[in-house]
Order: sequence, then C-alpha cells, then structure tokens
Amino acid sequence: QVQLVESGGGSVQAGGSLRLSCAASGRTFSNYGMGWFRQAPGKEREFVATISWFGDSTYYADSVKGRFTISRANAKNTVYLQMNSLSPEDTAVYYCAAARGPFQRASEYDYWGQGTQVTVSS
Repeated sequence: QVQLVESGGGSVQAGGSLRLSCAASGRTFSNYGMGWFRQAPGKEREFVATISWFGDSTYYADSVKGRFTISRANAKNTVYLQMNSLSPEDTAVYYCAAARGPFQRASEYDYWGQGTQVTVSS
C-alpha cells in the first residue's frame, strides 16, 4: 500500500502561483511513477502531469504545458506541482496518484490521495 497526502492548495487570484505537494508513505517511492490529476465541478477527472520514477521524463496536458511543472524529491518521498499563471479554468480539486509508470490515464493509477482544492478567482 502507498498512502498519499496532498497539501498546498488554496485560493489565489488569476495570474498567481501555487505549489502543491504530495507526501507518500508505505512502499518505496522511487518504484512509482507519479501523476497529478484534477476534477472541476461537474466535469470528469482529467490528467494534468506525470513524472517518471527518477524524474527524467515528464508529460503534461496541453492545457497546462508551459505553466505547470511537475518534479519529485525521492529522498523526501514527495512529488510537487508548481503552478504558475493560474486562471479560473484551473479551479479544481487536485489529486496526486501513484502508478507503475508515468501514465496519462487515470485508470492506470493504483493509489490516490484525498485531493486538495485550488480556487482561482478572476
């Protein structure tokens, strides 16, 4: 089992920045690709970003490319999502997840955090 706990969400004005963190515990963190997903009210959960086991490969949704950066610190069992130039369309609950690799489909992920709310006002 892997337990994931997100933090760093909050409210910010458009154009602002937030950094989300996801602390993992349980099994060896570096054995897992990590991903961030988000779900806005009334919408399906969507892929945001993913990172490979040692951080050498990253992939982003087109909607966040150039604004968001995913990174990880295996020594701290933590994955991050730096979010810049936020817009109201980024408002959602953000989830981190762990999988056997850096996948883009939610169905590939085995473990999920409880989510953290990000609200961007115009």
